[in-house]
Amino acid sequence: MWSILKREVKNYWKNPLLWLGIAAGVLMIMQNVSPYLHIHYLAEGETIVNNYPETYRNGDACEGYVPTEEGQRRELWQAQVQKDLMAVCGMDSDKAQSVIAKMKEMDIMTACQYLEKYGFYDAYYVYVNTAYRKGTREEINAYMAKKLEDRPFSFYFSRKFADFAGLFMGFFATVALSGLFMQDTRKNTYELLHTKPVSAGAYLAGKAGGDFAVCLLVLAVLNLVFFGLCSVTAGNNGFTVRLMDFLAATCLYILPNMLMIVSVYCLISLLFRSPLPAVPLLLLYIVYSNMGSRNVNGIYGYYGRPLAIMVRFPDGFFETAPPPMLLLNQCFLILAAVCLLFISMQIWKRRRVY
Repeated sequence: MWSILKREVKNYWKNPLLWLGIAAGVLMIMQNVSPYLHIHYLAEGETIVNNYPETYRNGDACEGYVPTEEGQRRELWQAQVQKDLMAVCGMDSDKAQSVIAKMKEMDIMTACQYLEKYGFYDAYYVYVNTAYRKGTREEINAYMAKKLEDRPFSFYFSRKFADFAGLFMGFFATVALSGLFMQDTRKNTYELLHTKPVSAGAYLAGKAGGDFAVCLLVLAVLNLVFFGLCSVTAGNNGFTVRLMDFLAATCLYILPNMLMIVSVYCLISLLFRSPLPAVPLLLLYIVYSNMGSRNVNGIYGYYGRPLAIMVRFPDGFFETAPPPMLLLNQCFLILAAVCLLFISMQIWKRRRVY
């Protein structure tokens, strides 16, 4: 087993395409997480200038947004609804004001249903878009200070890193590991391997373990690069950065996905005697895992999918939260991967020549 594992790792590690892929991954991840590396407390007289709307559903601290207080959120929503009633529904100012006045004692959902009587069906979406508003220097600094009281800066950054690193690693593993069984499934080699005194468990453990080890090494490089970048930039801004946050995010949000991809390659390669059919299957799996859905209120967003091999964090930097039932999903991924490897062993045993 160990000789097979070492051979797999050595073959990949000497391939210049692997290092080219790592470089591409660093650039891709950097392009997406670089705004978060520049988060800092605003100095006296410093402001964040942009052309973004005053309120936005996905506002972020690096763009100058802070969460809208509940009372103020209702006021902003009613003001925007009044404008939309005049612009979209053709009401005059007095009529629009009277509609708003009738909604004063209603909760949001009841008020949204009431507005549908006037042909205005986007009221709840307008409310969702008031979740964040542009804040003053004092409000932005107070918001960041509150968020950093209990959690270090690296806790939030590591989740954004895991978001884009996991996306890169999904495509990287799908492409790079396509040669997993390429040599072994050739007719002469495949038949010869089945005459050798190596057990199915040892053979598959070596092959799958070698490719999983390659994913581990690539992730180790990415973790060190972005931990270093985060330590320099965030450390200079007075924020706490811990390597353990990066490692925990990688182990929880990425490694089970890599194990699942490796196990799918093992099963498909032995089932069809070629790893190539697994490539389009895994690409479709990635698309499925990365698809959004609608919640109970009909709002489209990313809420995770059963047995997904992608974990995304599309919320604001300080508001990142894993999808519902993430831990259960990751445990099921590991269990499913083990089952696929066991099935692969049975396929190998049935084709063995004694």
